[in-house]
Amino acid sequence: MKAPPYSTAKVDVVRVPEGETQDVVAVEEPLEIRINGAPVAITMRTPGHDEELALGFALSEGLRPEGARLPADLAANAVELDAPGFDSGRLARSFYTSSSCGVCGKGALEAVAVEAPRVESKLTVSAELIAVLPDRLRAAQPAFEATGGLHATGLFDEQGALLCLREDVGRHNAMDKVIGWAFGAGRLPLERSVLCVSGRLSFELVQKAAVAGCPLLVAVGAPSSLAVELARDRGVTLCGFVRGGRLNVYSEPWRVER
Repeated sequence: MKAPPYSTAKVDVVRVPEGETQDVVAVEEPLEIRINGAPVAITMRTPGHDEELALGFALSEGLRPEGARLPADLAANAVELDAPGFDSGRLARSFYTSSSCGVCGKGALEAVAVEAPRVESKLTVSAELIAVLPDRLRAAQPAFEATGGLHATGLFDEQGALLCLREDVGRHNAMDKVIGWAFGAGRLPLERSVLCVSGRLSFELVQKAAVAGCPLLVAVGAPSSLAVELARDRGVTLCGFVRGGRLNVYSEPWRVER
């Protein structure tokens, strides 16, 4: 499995003690997301699946997109969202770009609650199946294999089969791409699915999983305090430190069969 050519680039590097050579790195470029021809957001991403990224972004921010496409002017690194009824002021009020945005935890939780009903899925999954998902995710990451510099999100069915995997320099972008794919495939809400991410569990990843209606979110890394709080508030089962056959369950543990 090879990495898509648009996701990697070669750069000159000096390796010590070997000397001058070349290295393969992940591509990072800006993407301008437009609605009605006007830019509403710019994100740094790895090129590829840009329409999915825009759709996932819109859904996570509480918009009601109908589709995404290349802009009319065919500008590079731009994508046009079809989102009737778009309220630019509302997006500005609710758009949380990072963990350091300065928004208080209470305000963030209340904002997500407006767009993400509590996840009521009765899906249960064995601890043994959850424990192998990160390895299955890792085995399907061609760009990470080439660069070591990309995050991944994978969507699995309840039997552990990989339905969709996306890589990106931004962990939130990888999640948006998967959710955008699920939207296009008519799979939302993700009531009988599991999302698995390659890094840590941040607030924004739990937010996106909740908006998509996914009952289980799995990660190799650690959760933040607000990620745990949001998962408990929205009824999402949060599994962290999933490695070596072990895992920590931080919320809704009844979904994990032991």
